[in-house]
Amino acid sequence: MKRMSFFAAVVVAAIGCTLAATLVSGAWWPAAGVLLALTGLGVWDVLQRRHSVLRNYPLVGHLRFLLEKLRPELQQYFIERNFDGRPFDRNVRSIVYQRAKGTDAEEPFGTERDVEAPGYQFLVHSMAPVRMPTTPPRVRVGGPDCTRPYDMALLNVSAMSFGAISSHAVLALNGGAARGGFAHDTGEGGISEFHLRPGGDLVWEIGTAYFGCRTADGGFDARQFADKAADDRVKCVSLKLSQGAKPGIGGLLPGAKVDARIARTRGVPQGETVVSPPYHQVFSTPRELVRFVARMRELAGGKPAGIKLCVGSRVQLLAVCKAMLAEGTAPDFILVDGSEGGTGAGPLEFADNIGAPLTQGLAAVHGALIGTGLRDRIRIGAAGKVATGSDIVKRLIQGADYTNSARAMMFALGCLQTQRCHTNTCPVGVTTQDPRRVQSLDVADKTVRVERFQRATVQSALEIMSAMGVDDPAQLRRHQLRVRIEPRAVRRDDRPLPPPAPGQLLAEPPRAWAADWLAADPDRFTV
Repeated sequence: MKRMSFFAAVVVAAIGCTLAATLVSGAWWPAAGVLLALTGLGVWDVLQRRHSVLRNYPLVGHLRFLLEKLRPELQQYFIERNFDGRPFDRNVRSIVYQRAKGTDAEEPFGTERDVEAPGYQFLVHSMAPVRMPTTPPRVRVGGPDCTRPYDMALLNVSAMSFGAISSHAVLALNGGAARGGFAHDTGEGGISEFHLRPGGDLVWEIGTAYFGCRTADGGFDARQFADKAADDRVKCVSLKLSQGAKPGIGGLLPGAKVDARIARTRGVPQGETVVSPPYHQVFSTPRELVRFVARMRELAGGKPAGIKLCVGSRVQLLAVCKAMLAEGTAPDFILVDGSEGGTGAGPLEFADNIGAPLTQGLAAVHGALIGTGLRDRIRIGAAGKVATGSDIVKRLIQGADYTNSARAMMFALGCLQTQRCHTNTCPVGVTTQDPRRVQSLDVADKTVRVERFQRATVQSALEIMSAMGVDDPAQLRRHQLRVRIEPRAVRRDDRPLPPPAPGQLLAEPPRAWAADWLAADPDRFTV
């Protein structure tokens, strides 16, 4: 009905123009026809019962639908300032576009941000900058139980499934990863032919529906998993527990979208609606979760196995740490997804109100692993609005070892942030399965842009670290990130609580952690 009203508004405008032209030209018969059409539309407006505004304001009320349709574009192009757009402001989008195109990401005249505003973050530079490393550092992912560790880049492609994004988008992202030597997370939709064709390194993510390794009734199929994880292009395997933008919720893929390629990739019947439950079948306790991750690593031939989660209850997080200690094994990595992260489609209530932001999530995971003596064997990844070199440096200071990015990589592909990801009408062919729109995305060109963006952004992070007096991420310290809490007060870092000392939770938990540590039970997820 909204679409019909939008077109009606366009018709009203066109009829008005036609009427004016006919009156000026003196052609009265066409004018009479126009008036008759307007009268008919006005009568329909009064008689219809769906829209009160049309019944009260026949004809003119259609302009509301026209303006509503144009509102996002008017907001983005004419109203939004360079620094206050959401989810990503224009300055950040411009940086990504410029780096992807290989042009200078520079601005004149100084910052537009209010540096006195509460919440403003800044990094502490050194009076003695150091020489920047010639080769970007990499992070060795793989604990003592891992026999085939992987060296992760500082910035990688975050999880986006084939189906949520187009085949051309997947090809370009993986091609960029292959060219630049960084990792590409498959998303929970399985490993498609488009993930494999360019030859880039893959992190295979499986979720609650176990796409690509599922039984006929939707359970986990160990044989399928082992066969696909054996592919040399799969470097790590990851168990998704929750997603930042919609933690604790499942999903539904309508049968109309399950074409032959998606059905083949996900291991589901073509044309049938597929439900992803909010819960896993392979575990129900922290101890079972730890055991299953260990099993994944074994089935993958010793490749790194980890988990992805948006942090919720710190008690449950500590329960998983207790289970790791009790079982004598642990994931090789934990990817922390902040609640500010993106999604192709999700309930607004979940995106706005559930889950910890990345800063708090990193603080909880980093602190829990330090306090339990597990930090040295587990690497931490960070995902959630990472788009610039300063974003990388801030997350490394807050406890991450590496970062992932999804939406910034989409910008490198040409995304305009029109936020139509769920409508199948993406204007640049990224988040659509419409063949005509998909063809508009040139894989060869966008492959180069993805690689350029990643390389330039990591280079920016290294330049920032050099200005801060460090030449290795391991040298970064909490005091090098400051946050303004009020106009005349600044504090070190913006984590709410300092982490415990190494192993402190096992001996004498600090007051800020003691109650949660006591409540944590490795044999159940305490609510």
